[in-house]
Amino acid sequence: MKRIFIAFLSVLAFTVNAQAQKKSGAIQFETIIDPIAVAEASGRQIPEQMKARMPKSIKSNYELLYNATNASYMPVTETEDSNSGGGPGGGMRFGGGFGGGNKEYYYTFADQKLVEVFDLMDTTYVMPTKLALASINQFGGGNGVRNSNQNNNAVQFLDVPPVVDIIKSDETKKIVNLDCKKVTIRTTRKAKVLDMDKDVVDETVLWYTNDLGFNFSPMPNLWTEGAVLAIEIKGGGTTAKSIEYRNVSNKDVTAPKKATAITLEQYQAKQAAMMARFRNNNGNRQGATGRVN
Repeated sequence: MKRIFIAFLSVLAFTVNAQAQKKSGAIQFETIIDPIAVAEASGRQIPEQMKARMPKSIKSNYELLYNATNASYMPVTETEDSNSGGGPGGGMRFGGGFGGGNKEYYYTFADQKLVEVFDLMDTTYVMPTKLALASINQFGGGNGVRNSNQNNNAVQFLDVPPVVDIIKSDETKKIVNLDCKKVTIRTTRKAKVLDMDKDVVDETVLWYTNDLGFNFSPMPNLWTEGAVLAIEIKGGGTTAKSIEYRNVSNKDVTAPKKATAITLEQYQAKQAAMMARFRNNNGNRQGATGRVN
């Protein structure tokens, strides 16, 4: 009887230890985007000559690190596209992954806070953000494309709010050996297609799990619940490819202390000022080119 009790305690200790190990680890994500398909999904017409110069696909890698209290999500430095031979920095970055580009994201689970860290004009900023469901995603297409009424667009979206429906499903699948549930984000927008009024319907699929015990999404504006391990849009998506349960130190999942705090409104104002300077400089260059001496 004593031996059975000791064996039971050993099994219990092993189980508890295994569960504890799963509270800390690293998940590798891969984003693959077909830039032509993404552009055409948003109604843009691309000349054949430009298509010939564009990569067929762009691949980027990201890593989610997490422990019991915090998490971080950031790009792995190499970007690969099908026209560049797969070398590092394949010439082009789409906004894949958790917000895309060179942004980093940091969670604190206790207060459900999320911040993004990025460099702008030689300064590192930290900006509060949150997990939510927005009507525009950061791939430039998919779940509600940007309202771009340029003349070369076949689809002219009207300046009215889209209708967003969340469709839950009983469908499940395993991603990195975790049980995931499916939810579809259906976005309906009013548009003129070849001068005819139409409803343009688009769908984005999220696969999420509750097994990790925290909320997360590779793109914070595409989230409904749980930890999103895959996002499927027209022209590509992001998927968790592997998971490794290991110890993760707090310093690897904590936002840098020296970053300068900035609000969303301040960031948007800086972006607007930069665009205004760019337009002015571009206009001055064009004026100088056309000047007759």
